[in-house]
Amino acid sequence: MPKGWSSDKKYYIETDTGEKLLLRTADRSEYDMKKSEFEMLKKLAERGLSISQPVEFGLFDNGNGVYSLFTWCEGEDAAIVLPELTDTEQYELGLKSGRILREIHSIPAPVDQEDWETKFNRKVDGKIKQYNDCPIKIEDGDRVISYIEANRHLLRRRPQSFHHGDYHVGNMVISAKKELSVIDFNRHDFGDPWEEFNRIVWSASASPHFATGQLNGYFNGRPPEEFFKLLAFYISSNMLSSIPWAISFGEEEINVMKEQAKEVLRWFDGMNNPVPTWYLEDFYVQYINQIPYKLKCPYDFSFIERYGEVFKVYDDQDSGNICFGVKNGGERHFIKYAGAPTERYAGNPEDAVAGLKAAAQVYKDLENPHLIRLIRTEEVGGGFAAIFEWTDGECMGRMYPLSREKFMQMPDNTRLDVFSDILDFHIHVIRQGYVAIDFYDGSILYDFLAKKTLICDIDLYSKIPYINTMGRMWGSSRFMSPEEFTHGASIDEITNVYGMGATAFALFGGEKDRSLEKWRLSEASYRVALKAVSDERKKRQRSLAEFKKEWDLSLGT
Repeated sequence: MPKGWSSDKKYYIETDTGEKLLLRTADRSEYDMKKSEFEMLKKLAERGLSISQPVEFGLFDNGNGVYSLFTWCEGEDAAIVLPELTDTEQYELGLKSGRILREIHSIPAPVDQEDWETKFNRKVDGKIKQYNDCPIKIEDGDRVISYIEANRHLLRRRPQSFHHGDYHVGNMVISAKKELSVIDFNRHDFGDPWEEFNRIVWSASASPHFATGQLNGYFNGRPPEEFFKLLAFYISSNMLSSIPWAISFGEEEINVMKEQAKEVLRWFDGMNNPVPTWYLEDFYVQYINQIPYKLKCPYDFSFIERYGEVFKVYDDQDSGNICFGVKNGGERHFIKYAGAPTERYAGNPEDAVAGLKAAAQVYKDLENPHLIRLIRTEEVGGGFAAIFEWTDGECMGRMYPLSREKFMQMPDNTRLDVFSDILDFHIHVIRQGYVAIDFYDGSILYDFLAKKTLICDIDLYSKIPYINTMGRMWGSSRFMSPEEFTHGASIDEITNVYGMGATAFALFGGEKDRSLEKWRLSEASYRVALKAVSDERKKRQRSLAEFKKEWDLSLGT
């Protein structure tokens, strides 16, 4: 197992009884450090933390080597898994990592530790000297040094505790059940607990939501201003020494550190603001039936209980709505609610309420076997709720990475059925005197058990004729025609032809990369889809019915 920077040799072991273990071996000269690590991990294990549990420690090879045996932590690197999760899931795991770190720091440093101010100032002097002597400089390095010199006083009377030593997503794993564990304590030491956050740069680069959660979990809320000032101090001083450190590892590592230095300077606005830009001030998580969901600030959702027990929450919409899956006896429903301060919505909750009320009529007018069925609407909880029939469909939208991955693993024949259903629904939309607006992959659901395609989120579909009065309209640019960016342009059936062509490339090609090399089907079908997404309206098919006819012919159906 070559992963990591330590000189330890690491082995994965599976016993005859199926127990999974991690064996680390090192030279005899590291005995004292390895024993200290093992003993500290025993203390942490007693606190019930999600870490590699220590099993056995000792010497081997006639006393020439030292070994440590730990339980194996199931999972993949957190840095790889996090981008596949929703913002709320990332934040929740960040909260857990912060709470684990707080427990790690509850172990005090030995009483004979050198005063922290003296110790770290000496380190800072060395880092500055290393940087000044180094032939490679970072952009605006003088600003970093000025900030450090102006804030050395923050080190005064800082407490000390046990440190993990390298606390970031690279030393964490996330299991298939989305459980987080912390690994690799081999760089443990003692110092100011807040200095441990100097590695959060790696976590923030992987996921600002995770990094924000880590801070909020550690402090049980927003960190104090003094923390942010010290965070900038520790990160920037660490950054200074990263360039001299990287030289021995070659050009590639030097470039990594130079780019990270630029990123850090952007985070702190050129060292003018100690609160990093990745820290999400307006991000609040609350719970219903132990299910987390994000908002900008608290909101009372106790009224949801009247509909049944919540088993699912969808909080990633940018429409101003938040959605709940509820069950009541043998029935399940989908509640779309407007009026709460949803995290991704830039408008006022009152506007979201008005939008959902208007959308209710759209769902009634466009009722169809491939459209989620609206049951009723009502004013409740200071907002407005639309109650729909529940579906077990998986969403193709990027805001739900795991569902999207499952969706995109469907075979082409299933995708063809899905596309046919989408196309038929939008022909129905036109026949009802409407035009599709803001249709994209997040509107597409597929129920794998029932083998059924469903369309959701048609709230902005409007009656024809419709004129673009805003310039850049609502929607994902991957699915939008040029007229949806043009003030005064007509939005009509030919616009929807473009949308269906873009959907074909999302299902069977490279989305925005509309090259033949990325296309999964016949060249004839590729030509039909390419014609539909022409920037020139007159070159597209003149109607959805014409597009469907050409598409079916290209497939030989």
